Amino acid sequence: MAAEAHGPTAGEYIVHHLTHLRNKELTGPFDFSVVAWDSMFFAILTGVVGCWLLWRAARRATSGVPGRFQAAVEILVEMVENEAKGIVHNAQSRKLVAPLALTVFVWIFLMNAMDLLPVDLLPVIWEKIYGAAGGDPHHAYLRVVPTADLSVTMGLSVSVLLICLYYNVKIKGLGGWVHELFSAPFGNHWALYPFNFLMQVIEFVAKTVSHGMRLFGNMYAGELIFLLIALMGGAFSLTGTGIGLAIGHIIAGSAWAIFHILIITLQAFVFMMLTLVYIGQAHDAH
Repeated sequence: MAAEAHGPTAGEYIVHHLTHLRNKELTGPFDFSVVAWDSMFFAILTGVVGCWLLWRAARRATSGVPGRFQAAVEILVEMVENEAKGIVHNAQSRKLVAPLALTVFVWIFLMNAMDLLPVDLLPVIWEKIYGAAGGDPHHAYLRVVPTADLSVTMGLSVSVLLICLYYNVKIKGLGGWVHELFSAPFGNHWALYPFNFLMQVIEFVAKTVSHGMRLFGNMYAGELIFLLIALMGGAFSLTGTGIGLAIGHIIAGSAWAIFHILIITLQAFVFMMLTLVYIGQAHDAH
């Protein structure tokens, strides 16, 4: 007798949804040839959408009574500009830093917002496309939330680090910055130079790692909770019993999605504010 077909277990379902679409299997912790194509695709897609939205708002801006979309964008731009003024006191630097902060907020918000899509919507579509192309649908992996990928969030935080290093050199000069690396925070004495340099390196590393890990941890946890809620509905659809599971699935999914709107907005805001703070610190002399 042939074995009875059955769906994936809860563990298999979660592991499948948390596996990236890659060009090959991961062979080591530092195998940089492995590319998460799904994270790259949706990060670029949301970036293009964010640029288009801001371009559309600028193109349709009017000096008269603004529409709701223009008013919302103007409030956002004014908020970011005010935050930049309060943190980065160099007016020349703000010409780049303020638009950068706005871009960071919009881009991360859109990447986070991918978590509000039904967890099985795009993966199921991808499985059908992958299967139609001759592939095994069971190996059609797809993750649609770029900020739930550590490589994306750390890439963003490293980019912020490079910008901070640039402003350290631009504002203080290469010699001034190198002098600061060895003279702060304990004082300008030759015996303290190694300790000062070590503390400076630790500070740069700690800020960069915490910057990326904070965003990743929150979005990864949110994605996992959506998967657990989806399992409630999946259990009901497979067994046809336990109406409480279906009701709980709808209530829990709706409640978490509404609360998650706050999370995705807050995480984008926090990442933007930390970007401004770190760049502002690069302008300050110790």
